[in-house]
Amino acid sequence: MSTIIETLVQEKVSQAISLLQENDIDMWLTFVRETPAAGDPVLSLIYSLDLTWQSALILTRKGERIAIVGRFEAEAARNVGAYSSVIDYDQSIHTILVNTIEKINPRNIAINYSLNEVYADGLGFGLYQVLLGYLSGTPYAERLISAEGIIRSLIGRKTPNEIKNIITSVERTNSIFQDTFRHIKPGLTEQQLADYMHSRLEAYGVGPAWQMDSCPTVNVGPDSPIGHTLPTDIKVTPGQLIHFDFGVKNNGYCSDIQRMVYVLKPDENKPPEVVVNAFNVVVNAIEATVTFMKPGLLGKEIDKVARNVVTAAGFPEYMYGTGHHLGRNAHDGGGILGPEWEKYGSQPNIPLEVGNVFTVEPGLYLPQYGYIGLEEDVLVTEEGAEYLGEPQKELVLVRGY
Repeated sequence: MSTIIETLVQEKVSQAISLLQENDIDMWLTFVRETPAAGDPVLSLIYSLDLTWQSALILTRKGERIAIVGRFEAEAARNVGAYSSVIDYDQSIHTILVNTIEKINPRNIAINYSLNEVYADGLGFGLYQVLLGYLSGTPYAERLISAEGIIRSLIGRKTPNEIKNIITSVERTNSIFQDTFRHIKPGLTEQQLADYMHSRLEAYGVGPAWQMDSCPTVNVGPDSPIGHTLPTDIKVTPGQLIHFDFGVKNNGYCSDIQRMVYVLKPDENKPPEVVVNAFNVVVNAIEATVTFMKPGLLGKEIDKVARNVVTAAGFPEYMYGTGHHLGRNAHDGGGILGPEWEKYGSQPNIPLEVGNVFTVEPGLYLPQYGYIGLEEDVLVTEEGAEYLGEPQKELVLVRGY
């Protein structure tokens, strides 16, 4: 494991102990097996290696850091540097796990299940039944609670090193965008533009923030399908918009940025007024949202600001949340900036915290020209929120002749 990742894991484990103290939880137990096949989403924060046999990562409010792992993974667990006690076993974790819990004698044990937070729901139902079987006959089976609150804040509250890595990803993403803008010309297809951006990933020493096939998403003109789609053979044509949704991963941390280009016709020196006005609506929605953001406000309150700017300008309501957490994944857990729609569960009712990194990404559609969507990455601070890179305030213009 690289020194950078080791340091990040150590930071997050220390942060987790602070969260246990803050939430008055005695123990957090992350119970896993065969993680290459079905890894717990939180594992990359508190361990960052795969585990094969049944393993238990235990953190306590008093500061104990215990890893119970198979014998052949014990040395790797020690090298992580985040666990002061590494206990190995050969045939069964059962007795060792129960004895360890009995010594700690916790009033409550947070485990990784959640109705609302995907990153807190890593304990599968089958392995949960195994754990209940191990705890049968002890009082601890009745003391299990959800680790949702711990995991939500652990993911959401970025450490200085996490923020540094996200900023680097933002910077490299913007550099690739600038290269791409210079590369655009009429006749190139969405797929050719995506291929060019893929070629720049290696040049900048980064990987894609999500699945390569759809990173970037490229939309040329009004006929390109909008959403999490693959680039097509639609060609760049003068008089149309080009929308990009792209991010990179650097040292395990992501950016997620959307940018807009207009391709000028031979008789144009600037975009049509309807395009500029619609673009400015999206810019204004983002600016109003970032200005409004501050710790303690709920995600749904932030979402309402952006949504109202778009609809007040006469455009239909966009049918997705205004923003999401950003970190180890382009869509990190910990709540969303979104409306109270059933599909979002309790996520819109989570308050913003200092150290959260969110995307802000309202959008609208012009039938003649195409989709207009911008996405900026912002950090929640004690005073409010700040951009992690230079936001796009004007359309990028490409001459189509």
